[in-house]
Amino acid sequence: MAYWLMKSEPDVFSFEDLVRKTEKGEAEEWHGVRNYAARNNMKAMAIGDEAFFYHSNIGKEIVGIMKIVALAHPDSTGELNAKGEVVWECVDVQSVKPFPRAVTLAEIKATPELSELELVKLSRLSVSKVSEAEWKLLCKMGGL
Repeated sequence: MAYWLMKSEPDVFSFEDLVRKTEKGEAEEWHGVRNYAARNNMKAMAIGDEAFFYHSNIGKEIVGIMKIVALAHPDSTGELNAKGEVVWECVDVQSVKPFPRAVTLAEIKATPELSELELVKLSRLSVSKVSEAEWKLLCKMGGL
């Protein structure tokens, strides 16, 4: 299993929104990503991989865990290139569990063991990799 961190602005789509969809048996298409590195990270995901849900802009904190439930597929909000090919892809996700306590970006940056976390090193990347050691530490920091 691989681990990831995926960002969303909570005033656009929050972790609570994802929980509500999951409770109805629905998945959310993680659409709208327009960065090649982030897209490539989604293309590398497998069903069952887990990702942190990170509230960006407002809060700047990890608030929960979600899982990948569908492999990369054409983004329904994307356009085709001049050759008629799909450029942007996305995965589908469902919520797993909220963090008992949100882990803020300030806390993450203040933790030396997380200095290599892509969230810190590549701060503008909206879908990033998380190592197993980073995953375990962040889960512990979040009360899991």
